[in-house]
Amino acid sequence: MRKIRGVTERAENPHLILSVGTQVVALVEVRRSDGAVAHPRGAAGTIIQAPADAWHAYRVRFPDGIEVALLRRELAVLRHHIAGDISAPQPLAEYNLFQHVIYRCVIGSRAYGLDHESSDTDLRGIYLPPADAHWSLYGVPAQLENPDTQETYWELQKFITLALKANPNVLECLYTPLVEHATDLARELIDMRSVFLSKIIYQTYNGYVMSQFKKLQADLRNKGEVKWKHVMHLIRLLISGVTALREGYVPVRVDALHRDKLLAIKRGEIPFEQVELWRLELHEQFDSAATTSKLPDRPDYYRANDLLIRARRSMT
Repeated sequence: MRKIRGVTERAENPHLILSVGTQVVALVEVRRSDGAVAHPRGAAGTIIQAPADAWHAYRVRFPDGIEVALLRRELAVLRHHIAGDISAPQPLAEYNLFQHVIYRCVIGSRAYGLDHESSDTDLRGIYLPPADAHWSLYGVPAQLENPDTQETYWELQKFITLALKANPNVLECLYTPLVEHATDLARELIDMRSVFLSKIIYQTYNGYVMSQFKKLQADLRNKGEVKWKHVMHLIRLLISGVTALREGYVPVRVDALHRDKLLAIKRGEIPFEQVELWRLELHEQFDSAATTSKLPDRPDYYRANDLLIRARRSMT
């Protein structure tokens, strides 16, 4: 384990919530309710209940049926534990991967023009690791994160793959007007950003919004409330997707036509039923845009791959 710019790099992200069914290893003795040791350190079990955050305990069941509560620091994922030093980050200690960030930009509310004085500044970008680190037995992380400073950097191949799949967050990185740092290679990537646009946007954006609104409707029925900020961003995403299909670019900054209404949604000033009507109208516009869009059915995989290969070779 080591720290870089206040970020702890390790094989297992301590803030990642392990899912139910994950096989784990206890890094402490497993004790019964009376305090007696039931299993030694290293016993394998299965998560049967996961917490809502990284600070509360998991419920783990062992083969003999014993169930105990264990904190994340008291657990290791079984497959990572077996891999041992192969998955450990120590061999990468000679590399400060944050020094290999080739692109850093601002997305989120500040880029959308929907921010206020206390809004976070969400930094995203790309890093390109040295070839030796990438080719090594240990590999490199798909992304670097610093929750304290709201920073996330995708490894170049991961970024390109997500862009080709029309991931909204990644496409917005390519089109945000707020760029803090870009190498020549990153500038080349930005200049060719249109190769990542395709009609896949229709499935990705539309599908995500529909699935999220189903969850919101369930929250409204079961809890009587929704997270209005999330509702606002889902509507904004639909507007963005429609524009991308119609005009061939991803709008990041919200135009004046929609800004006030979106902020009103964020403040909970518009009834959910009215928001739902707007959403359905936008879905209809999305359907229409998909049939008339001049975007290709698929992105340009060849140009994206060519840039990745050249980038890899530049790091040898």
